[in-house]
Amino acid sequence: MARSAPGALTPDEAAATIPAAEDVRPHLRAWYAYLMAERRSSPATLIAYHRDVLRFFDFLVDHLGGTADLAALAALELRDFRAFLSHRRSEGLKSRSLARGLSSIRSFFRFLDRNGILASAALSALRSPRLPHAIPKPLSPGAAIGLLNEATEEERTAPWIAARDAAVLTLLYGCGLRIAEALSLDRRDAPLRETLRITGKGNKERVVPVLAVAREAVDDYLRLCPFGLMPEDPLFVGTRGRRLDQRAVRETVIRLRKRLGLADTATPHALRHSFATHLLAGGGDLRSIQELLGHASLSTTQMYTEVDAKRLLDIYDKAHPRAGH
Repeated sequence: MARSAPGALTPDEAAATIPAAEDVRPHLRAWYAYLMAERRSSPATLIAYHRDVLRFFDFLVDHLGGTADLAALAALELRDFRAFLSHRRSEGLKSRSLARGLSSIRSFFRFLDRNGILASAALSALRSPRLPHAIPKPLSPGAAIGLLNEATEEERTAPWIAARDAAVLTLLYGCGLRIAEALSLDRRDAPLRETLRITGKGNKERVVPVLAVAREAVDDYLRLCPFGLMPEDPLFVGTRGRRLDQRAVRETVIRLRKRLGLADTATPHALRHSFATHLLAGGGDLRSIQELLGHASLSTTQMYTEVDAKRLLDIYDKAHPRAGH
């Protein structure tokens, strides 16, 4: 039996919890094992996929009057999938959550199709919910630096914890790392060199330059860290010596932004947005920023051009309040 990632179920456990007919269970098990072993999905992704597919099969029990078998899955029509989305929306889900859940279901059906089990033309024809077009909300350069400085000077925490938090936040802003990427680093990765090889979403690797200030921040943290970390140990640890949790970093940023009077949009991920936006404002080209961020598509990176344009318009409006009136 394949071992599950920490916090996620094993393939056998995942298949056993889903109310499906017996001829479907082996394929649920194989799909989950594929996500775990071949796609190397994170524990959070595995949990989300399992939860979404579980809710879909729960819905089918009521919708079809019993557990769905392979024949029932193959016979599902467009109206059945739309009924599921309508049901989930009635439970209060927004478009983004609906789209994520539908993506999980598509993943399972694509797996069935690739393995010659069944194909669903109806699911292929179903449009995903329209998502609101969100523009990233970066910090100003002054606010980003202020956040890093506040972390370093925090008096209520032990010096090594303040140094650790400052190092993590510096990697987010100085290298454009996702929070999960920064926390996935191991002790063997430090001392940091001038470049850092990162494995991001979809197991995609990229190389990012590391500023001297980021290297120094990590060195300061390791000098103060009370744990004798071995090469295979996590680089950033909590008070018990285990890998630092994302939630702890988010809570730290919440505490810091309240002291600085920053908006709720000042989050760890906003530091990554700030990295990209400030690079673009400084003359960086989109292709280079795309590679630094690890975006699969240039269209994802292009959203930062909207941020820059909006900022210019805001500045113009403040300088010329009568404009357009």
